[in-house]
Amino acid sequence: MNEITGFDARQANVQTPETMPHSVEAEQQLLGAILTNNDVYDRVASIIGSKHFYDPVHARIFEIAAARIAKNQLASPVTLKTFMEDDEGLKELGGPAYLARLAGTAMSAFAVRDYAQMIYDLAIRRELIQLGRDISDKASRVDISSEPKEQIVEAEQHLYRLSEQGQTESGFQSFLRAVTEAVNVANVAYQREGGLAGISTGLLDMDGKLGGLHKSDLLILAGRPSMGKTSLATNIAFNVAKAYKKGRMPDGTEGAVQGGVVGFYSLEMSAEQLAGRILAEASEISSHKIRQGDMTEAEFRRFVEAAKALEACPLYIDDTPALPISQLAARARRLKRTHGLDLLIIDYLQLVRGTGRSESRVNEISEITMGMKAIAKELNIPVIALSQLSRQVESRDDKRPQLSDLRESGSIEQDADVVMFVYRGEYYKEREKPGEENVEAMAKWIEDMERLHGKAEVIVGKQRHGPIGTIELAFEAQFTRFGNLAKPWQQGPSGGDEY
Repeated sequence: MNEITGFDARQANVQTPETMPHSVEAEQQLLGAILTNNDVYDRVASIIGSKHFYDPVHARIFEIAAARIAKNQLASPVTLKTFMEDDEGLKELGGPAYLARLAGTAMSAFAVRDYAQMIYDLAIRRELIQLGRDISDKASRVDISSEPKEQIVEAEQHLYRLSEQGQTESGFQSFLRAVTEAVNVANVAYQREGGLAGISTGLLDMDGKLGGLHKSDLLILAGRPSMGKTSLATNIAFNVAKAYKKGRMPDGTEGAVQGGVVGFYSLEMSAEQLAGRILAEASEISSHKIRQGDMTEAEFRRFVEAAKALEACPLYIDDTPALPISQLAARARRLKRTHGLDLLIIDYLQLVRGTGRSESRVNEISEITMGMKAIAKELNIPVIALSQLSRQVESRDDKRPQLSDLRESGSIEQDADVVMFVYRGEYYKEREKPGEENVEAMAKWIEDMERLHGKAEVIVGKQRHGPIGTIELAFEAQFTRFGNLAKPWQQGPSGGDEY
């Protein structure tokens, strides 16, 4: 029998109901290879850490060796002996002589990554078993402070965290590889209709300015009440979901080759109200008429046909009020796992709750925006979060919003990749109507109203990877619909706007 594997009670293959999955042999071989050749450590450091070792003595050996190698110092049985002479666990295994046996019986270093992966996989299995026990233990204890729904969210978070671990290709990468990935992204954009690197919003001028909605980006869409934030968000959601086409991606996986699956958190309006807005846009029937039921038979038929056409759209709405950011993230993960997820929209940011640990509202908003950016990166999707603006906009002569108007926290501006403001001059001009007796002022007002009618601006105040500036859009209030604004050279023979 090989002397190093003579610990019968500690063997990997001995499995009893009380024994967790482990492989002492794999741990011994890996540690022996590291102590023999310190260069081996760099090949396994991205896969495992000391916490993944089953044997606590092995974990301490790995930890001390890693610390010495990180300082460019030699990690060998002789150098580690100094640090572990008083280690009680090591004494049980034969003292410092055990370190020499590890190094002396280590096999070739070529298999170290396989050993490291095996140790990691067994550690994950142990965590899964422990998580299952914790879930069972918590569920069996009837505690008023621990609701079943909260336990489910907590368990789901732990499971997702486990599934996302072990990305062994993370860390530094060569410039060649980075360039290759950049070319692949550009190639996908070239092949995609419209030449966009991201998901098309369905609004040409917005796509031109943003280059589409990019993965892992957090986009803030802000504005004062009645500017049309929700309308623009629902328009984008509808356009993306309507254009959804599934196919094979360049990397060989199945996914959205056009459009995408959309998740919409509607914290202010009910799912029915939001669906009504989308149907008003699709059927071209006034949302007021839909609410009142004041439709002709032809309009109602058109409304039903639009509803049937939208049944297949991959648009999922969650209208749970006052969601905490942790639950919002958990539900987004679940949606991605069950139906897929290519775009997430949150209406609106100030209605999301933090964890409750923040001392001030400013800190809570910071926590929420950081959480939203984390969701975008973790799920590799664009996240659009709507945001309210402070009242100071109303006190200025020029009501066009700017970055300093973002309400409650500078972290909104800091964490966002893109900040956009919705502005409708028509809304403010309408409230400046002069008295009938002032003919000159009235004529000027009518002229201004005609110029502003049916138009909206989306002001891009910040963009990490593109220009800032103003996007002009058409706005049809009765359908709560934003559209592409026809330029003078795009107008038809009648001279009217073509949406």
